[in-house]
Amino acid sequence: MVTVKAGSRPPWVGLGAAVWVQIAAGNAYTFPLYSHSLKSVLGFNQRQLTMLGVANDIGENVGLLPGVVCNKFPPWVVLSIGAFACFIGYGVLWLSLSRTLQLPYWLMGLWFALCVATNSSAWLSTSVLVTNMRNFPLSRGTVAGILKGYGGLSAAVYTEIYTTALHKSSLELLMFLALGVPVICFTMMYFIRACTPASGEDSAQHGHFLFTQAASVVLGSYLLTTTIVNDIFSLGAPISYAFLVAMVVLLMAPLSIPIKMTLNPTNRSKSGVLNLPVGASETTLQGEENAERTEPLLTPSSSTASLGSFHKNDSVSEIDMLLAEGEGAVKKKRKPRRGEDFKFTEALVKVDFWLLFLVYFVGVGSGVTVLNNLAQIGIAQGVHNTTMLLSLFSFCNFLGRLGGGTVSEHFLRSKTIPRTIWMTCTQVIMLITYLLFASALDGTLYAATALLGICYGVQFSIMIPTVSELFGLKHFGIFYNFISLGNPLGAFLFSGLLAGYVYDNEAAKQQGMNLLSSGVTCLGPDCFGLTFLVLAGVCGVGSILSLVLTLRIRPVYEMLYSGGSFRLPQNSDH
Repeated sequence: MVTVKAGSRPPWVGLGAAVWVQIAAGNAYTFPLYSHSLKSVLGFNQRQLTMLGVANDIGENVGLLPGVVCNKFPPWVVLSIGAFACFIGYGVLWLSLSRTLQLPYWLMGLWFALCVATNSSAWLSTSVLVTNMRNFPLSRGTVAGILKGYGGLSAAVYTEIYTTALHKSSLELLMFLALGVPVICFTMMYFIRACTPASGEDSAQHGHFLFTQAASVVLGSYLLTTTIVNDIFSLGAPISYAFLVAMVVLLMAPLSIPIKMTLNPTNRSKSGVLNLPVGASETTLQGEENAERTEPLLTPSSSTASLGSFHKNDSVSEIDMLLAEGEGAVKKKRKPRRGEDFKFTEALVKVDFWLLFLVYFVGVGSGVTVLNNLAQIGIAQGVHNTTMLLSLFSFCNFLGRLGGGTVSEHFLRSKTIPRTIWMTCTQVIMLITYLLFASALDGTLYAATALLGICYGVQFSIMIPTVSELFGLKHFGIFYNFISLGNPLGAFLFSGLLAGYVYDNEAAKQQGMNLLSSGVTCLGPDCFGLTFLVLAGVCGVGSILSLVLTLRIRPVYEMLYSGGSFRLPQNSDH
């Protein structure tokens, strides 16, 4: 059993520290910053480069093992494993790019090293996300939006460091990732711990969340502004480093909440704590005790009262067993209902679980295809400064993640509208955006990149709280990481197999060279035209599936958020 820290301040200390770890976990987003060096120095063609992009996404999202480990060990163990993977993986990449070590491409080579390096993201992100979702179980959408929002900003943070402190050197960037990320993890791991969650909403909690969200928006706006200024003007080293210091100060803003709580303590008697084991979901907003999945047959269950007609089909006749129960201890076992804690095997047979997986696969799988090839897309359409494109995508990705969690939480509590309706809306917009990319009209590249970044970010902040609400927090780490496999699967199918082939084939036509020749550059809309049309069609299917999922789970959310407050049916143990 993981030790639980009591008190109202430790969860906010953990959230402030988690922001730094979440930024560190975004190291996989740096691939576009050094991919061009891998291609030119090591002589890769575009198909080989896109397969490295697939390795980048596989490592980042294969997190089933972290999901299991975080249920067995405290967060510092998970963070330590992630830091070690980061050091080994990026260290090997640095040795290869510096020509210190000659490595093969596939197994035990660059591809595998990149998988190991970016798999650190899965360990770091799982640790802070699972811990903070359990520390703030009544504000899951908000917490997911904040943490994933900062994760979306990580690309801009790394870009700022890359252009200012590392002088746009891919070698120095890889060295920074190999050493800097572990240092951050070892510094912050003490503060990220399981805490006793509040049973009711603290009167100041809403204000604290608003402050954290506002701080992240200020940071995102600042990063975008400094990137534009650096791109337009030639700034001296002192000004550039001043920008970097200001960025670090803004990253520390969430830590001001526990400092304020220490200096100005207030009475929080209205807010109790949930007396729950780590990993278990709360039973109701008022903090009822955990209940077993065995129900006395004479006693009406509280979950039946909460669900009303929604679970009429789940009830069974108990008349035949009343006499036996009256003599004492006859109990009825039942399967979990949506909203309770599921085992992994129980969730796998649910249609809603696979619908959510497919919808997420379409949204992030298509979006990451553009992200992995963003530099080549920009060059193909005549934009050679692709750092600006990456910063724009990063900022809009952050807005989508933060806004998706906040907006879905608002409409869920006020109108009981399922979060997944926002996946439907954004995937329709993504369909239009891919058609804009395919058209390659003048002036549309930046607008399409911004729209795609927002819609891509929404997929993360909607999936995370949705899976916890439908299938519980007890095994949330496993569910979250399994559905996250949609990202590398989409990258493999749409980026590795489709985009890389179309690009190299078109480049060979333009250059009159062999398809497998290295260093071939493709120019014009045909380089990715077919890829974008396929992605648009896929998003059309995804929007239909997400609409079906929304209609199916609407009754669940009407039960969970009836009256605007969060409720869960009775918990269950297995």
